[in-house]
Amino acid sequence: MALDVSTFDLNAIGPDFIENPHPVLHRLRQQSPVHRNADGSVFLTRFDDCMAVYRSRDMLSDKTEAFGEKFGQCPLQKHHTTSLIFNDPPYHTVVRKLISGAFTPRKLAEFEPLIDKIVDRLLDRVEDLGELDLIEDFAKVLPTEIISFMLGIPEEYRARLRGYSLAILGALDPVVPAERLAEGNRAVEEFGEILGDLIDHRRRNREGAHEGEVLESLIFGEHEERRLTQEELIQNCIFLLNAGHETTTSFVGNSVGLLMDNPDQHRMLLDDPDLIGPAVEEFLRVESPLQIGNRLAGEDIELSTGVLPKGSYIHTSIAAANRDPEVFPDPDRVDITRRPNRHIAFITGIHVCLGASLARVEGKIALGKFVRRFPRLTANGPRARVPLARFRGYATLPVRVR
Repeated sequence: MALDVSTFDLNAIGPDFIENPHPVLHRLRQQSPVHRNADGSVFLTRFDDCMAVYRSRDMLSDKTEAFGEKFGQCPLQKHHTTSLIFNDPPYHTVVRKLISGAFTPRKLAEFEPLIDKIVDRLLDRVEDLGELDLIEDFAKVLPTEIISFMLGIPEEYRARLRGYSLAILGALDPVVPAERLAEGNRAVEEFGEILGDLIDHRRRNREGAHEGEVLESLIFGEHEERRLTQEELIQNCIFLLNAGHETTTSFVGNSVGLLMDNPDQHRMLLDDPDLIGPAVEEFLRVESPLQIGNRLAGEDIELSTGVLPKGSYIHTSIAAANRDPEVFPDPDRVDITRRPNRHIAFITGIHVCLGASLARVEGKIALGKFVRRFPRLTANGPRARVPLARFRGYATLPVRVR
């Protein structure tokens, strides 16, 4: 019996969609690629439509009005309307310019030895454990160490970072229970206080920066004589945590899950370690950590089924676009030799992910070394997904490496 998506509403999804959205996304792409939800917003599932939105200069990311309605006046509203991702030029241009200095080729070259060292230390621990939860014991620790280095976060706070990230990002889901909103607000407040103290300390101790630290350039950097305020600094540091932490954790976990589910691809990568580059791209395509984006149409936009009028609120399905058979032959098959691979896991346009190059470096080093060191990787019990629709990753992923 064919799946009926005529009554699908992104704002009323349940656990089945979160566990495996792809049957619904495939049917939507075929039958209703510009699908209208009950609230009047549209959900796009075709690659070309998503690309049209991301490439258009007339698509707005500012969510002040939308988040005011969703959250009211609260820490979550303040964070999501101040951070880089949900703003447009000229503010977006100022903040992006200040942050982008941390992701130049020279800075990435500085990070590589650090990532190597962190990965080697974590893999030693994995070997000692033998049986472990890949998320808890490896995938979440890697970005925690790197983001802590970038922001100068002391070790005593690092264990809290994924909890903060999940709580803040979880509030962006289409359906958000009251308790999740409360957790998100607490996370913004607590992490904001920690960052405020760190920023004050760095202002008083400007000479204490280390190579690769981002905090210094954010505090002291200027764009056309404009510096960030204390509130802007705090909220954009929280953004950096969320952008680089949960997505990297999910990326590593999703990749290892895909290798275990596709032993032929695992064997191919073992036999040819040079495939790690295209393998990383394929893992990002098949299980994109960010699943859904949003834009507000600042002008009419031409899509596959007609013109979407100015003022339309748009949800872009990155997950569906990355499995569009018009762009990716046999899209549900994992193929680590796939070329070309035009996935949009990092979006595109003026809001393209600043940390895309860093994420790729992290993935190549961490996954490449993990696969080579533990060729006998196997599952070791049931896995569980993070219960979010906008972000896709594992909450737990038990594995055995010996």
